[in-house]
Amino acid sequence: MASNCSIQTPKTPVREVRLYAAGSLKAALGAVAKAYEVAGGGTIVPTFGASGLLKDEIVSGAKADAFASANMEHPQALHDAGLSGDVILFARNTLCALVRPGLQIDPESLLARMLDANVKVGTSTPKADPSGDYAFAVFARAEAVKHGACAALKAKALKLTGAKDSATAPPGQSVYAWHVLEGRADIFITYRTNALAAQKENPALHIVDLPPALAVGADYGLTVLNGASEAARAFAQFILAREGQGILTSHGFTSAK
Repeated sequence: MASNCSIQTPKTPVREVRLYAAGSLKAALGAVAKAYEVAGGGTIVPTFGASGLLKDEIVSGAKADAFASANMEHPQALHDAGLSGDVILFARNTLCALVRPGLQIDPESLLARMLDANVKVGTSTPKADPSGDYAFAVFARAEAVKHGACAALKAKALKLTGAKDSATAPPGQSVYAWHVLEGRADIFITYRTNALAAQKENPALHIVDLPPALAVGADYGLTVLNGASEAARAFAQFILAREGQGILTSHGFTSAK
């Protein structure tokens, strides 16, 4: 009788994590990924973009292990469709105004300047990118301050980023700084983290806080896709742990804890 003497090669654990993440997380999660790899974790292979578009790609079959969104709704949609595990709030952001050089604005005058017919207001694209949805939530809050403001702001808003066909900035440049400095927007309503990165690139830009009546916050959700490796779960835990949260905070996010 012939004996089965074939050698069984042990499977090598999967250590590569395919991360789909919101564009506003590029610098912060890039730093988290580097720290994770230095600490001996797996290799993070990131894809950054508008959260809504990334969610649609995953639904259409894109191979992702973890999804970090700029809202809770898109990862929740994956969970509700049976594609991922629980959704965890892992970071918070706030909205602010990135303003072109020479335009004098403070929080008290911001709404009036946004409503000025001669001032161009830029946003991201609602539905495709949560940043656009949050900006339109700012417009909705403006209605309580001035009647007709919501409709007027929605009508004049220039949706410059977040869509599949949105113009892209030259390599290495912030798309928000680029649009403002090129004159396509005088005021860009975006995340504080985006504005800080743009201002770091060009200190002539200035950041204006939204007044309390217009203030809108952004909750960021994280989920691990069904069938993902243990490495993906380990990376998710690293994001939620002290070191990961500290890196996110250093990039302008507010800790979820």
